[in-house]
Amino acid sequence: MTSTLFILNDAPYGNERAYNALRLAAALAARDGQQVRLFLMADAVACAKSGQKLPEGYYNLQLMLGKVIRKGEVGLCGTCMDARGLRDDEVIEGARRSTLAQLAEWTAESDKVLVF
Repeated sequence: MTSTLFILNDAPYGNERAYNALRLAAALAARDGQQVRLFLMADAVACAKSGQKLPEGYYNLQLMLGKVIRKGEVGLCGTCMDARGLRDDEVIEGARRSTLAQLAEWTAESDKVLVF
């Protein structure tokens, strides 16, 4: 099994880095023999905010993240969540508060690490 870790740093909207990272992560997660993990840091923790409401026709990163969660793992930097006032109960189901130690472990275990 090939393991890929995605590290996202940018805010969910405003540019398309998070959008493109989640597109690729979902495509990899759909393939057999692939383990996908996502670690959201800095402003990217907002990608996992539940209850996102966007204009019709606009991509919704909450829904895209849900596709990755079904087949992979998603961790959020707890320090980054606290700095942005994001509580555990505001995060979509399947994503969880995590730590830099967890990110270090995932990095060491991964065959590939992609940073967005």
